[in-house]
Amino acid sequence: MWIAGPAKRVPSAGRPGGLRPGFALRRGMRVGLFGGSFNPAHEGHAHVAETALARLRLDKVIWLVSPQNPLKSAAESAGLKARLASARAQAHGPRMIVSDVERRVGSHYTIDILRILKARFPGVRFVWIMGGDNLNSLHGWRGWVNILREMPVAVIARPGAEMKSRSSPAARRFAYARLSSRESPGLPLRAPPAWVYIRAPFNFASSTALRARLRAARL
Repeated sequence: MWIAGPAKRVPSAGRPGGLRPGFALRRGMRVGLFGGSFNPAHEGHAHVAETALARLRLDKVIWLVSPQNPLKSAAESAGLKARLASARAQAHGPRMIVSDVERRVGSHYTIDILRILKARFPGVRFVWIMGGDNLNSLHGWRGWVNILREMPVAVIARPGAEMKSRSSPAARRFAYARLSSRESPGLPLRAPPAWVYIRAPFNFASSTALRARLRAARL
């Protein structure tokens, strides 16, 4: 795995057929990239994706289901097939796409897949989407500064994370690049770094709580 940085070569995405069938994007489209383990996917994830779709006026949201989050234990993760199925159960409508493209191109880090997709689909207006809880820990991700410099970022408020996320290292480092919420529709057209914090009615579902209930049910 190559280490993120401006001097490193972007890995190839392979032949056009190397991406998931139906993963067709056209120049000028506004596309959200929503990555995660989705272990399992739940209504909170759907809320983040649907809020971004509406508030950013996106054409599509692509759920990028990670083969294995490098910051999480593999022992606590369900298999990729099960996590893809849970994401498909939550990703409603034709503008939501669930993809295992990270597995297909051998990517394990967000910065890698962002660069691969930008190179593969020039002219597409990509936005990285994350929940506010992930903004709290973004500074622990590989190449996190480069993520914010690679494409615009939309942060959707999540329960219990609002105060911490807005004062997180990433939020402080890039405070100068934050847009107001009323500027959200124009975010896909902005040159990075540019990010927006979007408040919306909370959905309190969480993967941790769902896994705890499943474990309790097996006892």
